Amino acid sequence: MSDSSLPPSLHTALKDLLGPAGLLTGTDDTASYCTDWRMLYQGRCAAVLRPASTEECAKAVALCAEHGVPMVPQGGNTSMVGGATPDDSGRAVIISTTRMNRIRHIDHGDLTMTVEAGVTLKAAQEAAAREGLMLPLSISSEGSADIGGVIATNAGGNNTVRYGNARELTLGLEVVLPDGNTLNLMRRLRKDNTGYPLRQLFVGAEGTLGLITTAIIQLQPSPRSRETALCAVQSPEQALALFAAFRKHDPSAVLAFEYMSGTSMNLVTTLIDNCTLPLSEPAPAYALVELASTRSDDSLRTLMESVLEQAFEEELISDAVLAESETQRQSLWMIREEHAEAQKRAGASVKNDVSVPLSAIPAFITEATQRCEALIPGIRVAPFGHIGDGNIHFNLVQPEGGDSQAFLSQDHAIMDTVAEIVRKYDGSFSAEHGVGQLKTYMMPSWRGGAELATMEKIKAALDPHNLMNPGKIFPAA
Repeated sequence: MSDSSLPPSLHTALKDLLGPAGLLTGTDDTASYCTDWRMLYQGRCAAVLRPASTEECAKAVALCAEHGVPMVPQGGNTSMVGGATPDDSGRAVIISTTRMNRIRHIDHGDLTMTVEAGVTLKAAQEAAAREGLMLPLSISSEGSADIGGVIATNAGGNNTVRYGNARELTLGLEVVLPDGNTLNLMRRLRKDNTGYPLRQLFVGAEGTLGLITTAIIQLQPSPRSRETALCAVQSPEQALALFAAFRKHDPSAVLAFEYMSGTSMNLVTTLIDNCTLPLSEPAPAYALVELASTRSDDSLRTLMESVLEQAFEEELISDAVLAESETQRQSLWMIREEHAEAQKRAGASVKNDVSVPLSAIPAFITEATQRCEALIPGIRVAPFGHIGDGNIHFNLVQPEGGDSQAFLSQDHAIMDTVAEIVRKYDGSFSAEHGVGQLKTYMMPSWRGGAELATMEKIKAALDPHNLMNPGKIFPAA
């Protein structure tokens, strides 16, 4: 066969199994699946498989395994690290979960949702809300990202500070293994101490160990009251002190606490329509805080006003605006959620999704900013993110008017500069975006020795022929 086509016998078998809607082979039909959201990676594939059920998926995987064809699981294709993009050999098939899109069951007693992998996170959130419940996970790409990908990358997002990452919210999984066998781990149990917790292997594995088809997700009662405020601060130190103040008063009330640099905020208000700064003047940095409660009284408002009043007195904040309606609340969150898009419109960017201990965040941001500005004069340092759980998206945007390709050619130097400082503060070079194919080269120095060797043994045991999402997580041999 040619590098860009399936063996005839496999093509026929897949066509018979999946039907016309389930097998795409034309270049025009497959092109959008072969490029990542950031346009960093452009691959090719032999076909896109779109199974409509776990059974179809398992049979398709078994056929591909039998023919030795590599497989790339793909959900909403929102990966920031090229984790769902095939290489350029044209040998691999992409297995898209978008047709496995049913919400099977919502259980009010257990506070769980049983949902197929292709349901978008936003659709799952809305389904829970219609039942008076909340799916706590919230990320900027939730309108496109699907449940399977969210779990496979152990997504975090805005509410991690209160509810944890996808790992903490995943109770059960159904996974198609690389040989086509289906692993049923669909148990709605909080306690189950019967051997190895196998479902945890697949959460955050980025599709390298198997393809998630169904999940049981932990829900929560919907908040009956929320209070949201955007605050102007002078530094990361003040933002962290403000978070500590809210946590000291009532840690259970804090739903989200986000940090935004002045540079990143300026890109949003300049490049995104309908995003204007709702404060009297720009500030060096900002904090977006949201409190939530299942109570319907006004105690949250009192808490918010009390903490902010004290913060004014202690000069932790210089200005603040409180949302007076749901529309205003959504406007404040829109400002935060558009940071990634604004940076994309500003030109090429190098994204560092890092985490450090909370106490180290101010020193990290200060030192990393200084080092990057010295490395590339004119670089726009635009960090933002989930300061409440220690996760900062330390993003660097090309100098204004500069050459995009020349800037991107220095991506490893930039990432290594930031990573060196992250290591100094005992952090991680990937907090929630994963490794994908962008950061595989960092794995030996960060996770080498027994840790990486153990990962490789697990991979070899479940996928001895390296057919499931090859080229991701592990460095090239």
